[in-house]
Amino acid sequence: MELIHHWIQVQSYKHNGTLHRCWDRNFVIDDNEDFIVVASRRTKVTEGDGRRWYTHEPAVTVFSKKEWYNVICMLKSDGVNFYCNLASPTLIDKGMAKYIDYDLDIKLFPDHSTRILDQNEYEKHKTQLNYGDDLDAVIQKTVGIITEKMHKKEFPFQADVVIKYFDAFEKIVE
Repeated sequence: MELIHHWIQVQSYKHNGTLHRCWDRNFVIDDNEDFIVVASRRTKVTEGDGRRWYTHEPAVTVFSKKEWYNVICMLKSDGVNFYCNLASPTLIDKGMAKYIDYDLDIKLFPDHSTRILDQNEYEKHKTQLNYGDDLDAVIQKTVGIITEKMHKKEFPFQADVVIKYFDAFEKIVE
């Protein structure tokens, strides 16, 4: 199924297969062999426990199909904020983007500072959900790769590219 210019749902799972979070409406801007890129505004999010809320900022999300991360690029008044989830490569199943969330997150701010988030959650789940040494090695290696991409401003950590994607989204859907 050709996904470009279609609305899709995004589902995030935990390592044990439980649904973690679901985003209802995401518009596919690009879909190639490496990435699927979606854009959204005020998307309904449903947590695994049933709680619901709506996103506050417009966003472009880049899902890697081969690497162990995805990046939510939030368009805020102070610039583009990049929130990188350490996660399994994303796959498309029945028109939905699906991935496993591995807790660790890296945030890149408009001033180019970075922060690793949820280290305690990662350590807890690594034991509880049996991540294993091989998976832990992949996650730790990916932290280094992402941090380097952020510092070098490599895709997808490029505000101008994110803004072009969002502008394309607005032209198509509005």
